[in-house]
Amino acid sequence: MMMMMMMMMMMMMMMMMMMMKIFEFHFSDNGSGESSTSSSPLKKQRSVSSHASPIEVFENAQPISFFLTRVHGIPQKFNNFYTMDIKSTFNYMFEIPWLIQQYPEPFRSKPLLCVHGFQGSNKAGLEAEAVKHTNIKFCQAKLDSPWGTHHTKMMFLLYDDGMRIVIHTSNLVERDWYQKTQGMWISRKFPKLTEPSEKKGDSPTRFKRDLLEYVSSYKAYQLKEWIDHIKHHDMSSARVFIIGSSPGRHTGDRKHLFGHMRLRKILYENGPSKEIVGRWPVIGQFSSIGSLGPSKDTWLCTEFLQSLATSNGTSIVPLSKIDLKLIFPTKDNVRTSLEGYPAGGSIPYSIKVAAKQPYLTSFFHQWKSSGRQRSRAMPHIKTYCRMAPTWDKTAWFLVTSSNLSKAAWGALEKKGTQLMIRSYELGVLFLPHLFVSMVTSMLFLRDGITYFSIFENQS
Repeated sequence: MMMMMMMMMMMMMMMMMMMMKIFEFHFSDNGSGESSTSSSPLKKQRSVSSHASPIEVFENAQPISFFLTRVHGIPQKFNNFYTMDIKSTFNYMFEIPWLIQQYPEPFRSKPLLCVHGFQGSNKAGLEAEAVKHTNIKFCQAKLDSPWGTHHTKMMFLLYDDGMRIVIHTSNLVERDWYQKTQGMWISRKFPKLTEPSEKKGDSPTRFKRDLLEYVSSYKAYQLKEWIDHIKHHDMSSARVFIIGSSPGRHTGDRKHLFGHMRLRKILYENGPSKEIVGRWPVIGQFSSIGSLGPSKDTWLCTEFLQSLATSNGTSIVPLSKIDLKLIFPTKDNVRTSLEGYPAGGSIPYSIKVAAKQPYLTSFFHQWKSSGRQRSRAMPHIKTYCRMAPTWDKTAWFLVTSSNLSKAAWGALEKKGTQLMIRSYELGVLFLPHLFVSMVTSMLFLRDGITYFSIFENQS
């Protein structure tokens, strides 16, 4: 039976170390700002011993199940909380020899399917790397636009008694797992159903339905087996929303299936109330920037910000009153990083594109993660959230492969009747009320550790 990574959780995580849940945010133009704390009632997540087993690390990370990757070159104590080092098969970049070496030796001949978007010589080079490994098969994601990429980072793990999904931000190349800041979400093991179903075994977030929609959008015969596996499993334990992007021009009801319009729809139906978030800033953090148009009102501060600023029951908000803050490493961040200037190769922003959108610099804030010693570990992680002005709580949090670009998030066309997307992307959205029942809740950040803040429901 074809599988998309290692067979068992212990095998998959044999080389893992532990770290944290959510990195500390600092927002100031000179990087000197400090995140504040709150006296509100907090429910701290359980700490994890540096000697804990991978299964203990995973269980102690529940219910959020969000991790960073281990970073080489920082004090070990900062690698002792909720860190994972794992691999994927839906991806953008691959190093096949390195990937195979990450398997325990008895499992290096297990069937492996790699989903990629390479064409021409890049495709031939990837296949040449795998020629000695007859167990490796490939699925080429269809890309209609030369400016589109297959950027999704995901893996499927199939067990005798279930299936697990991992959605993360790392390419399958050694440097992405060494000294960069990366993030991932790992599902619980989804049990098997007695019979296949598209609807049975779905979660309150419609995780199964949206995963089927996303994988089906590839229209690849190699993925039919995996669509069947998804149908055969109970994914009702999932508490995150899938936010995916799939290339094409999406119209009608499909306009809200992908991209920033998908995020808009979910926040409209399930997001925080306008009374709670009010004028809370919107935060975007990413590792690449595309062409966004000659003016901030072309895309960034109109349709894109409108989606991220949507609250429960309304997407009509006074955008001029919403503060947008964008986190992107500076030249000095890169120069003084653990990797030095080579780190800049994973943080592309064309000087020609930058010259056409100088307005963007007014939104920039530098990367800083002093609470978890990752200020010098350049971010390849991509995160978006809605935070309180005190910087100590957030109404929602998204970890994704999507950088700041129209190719990734989509751009409305024909007077808003269709959404044009060029790339494959995937992320998961956390809404606190789905982790704490019967209350209105927020996520709190204090000293870089995630907390639940619980408020009595006033409704």
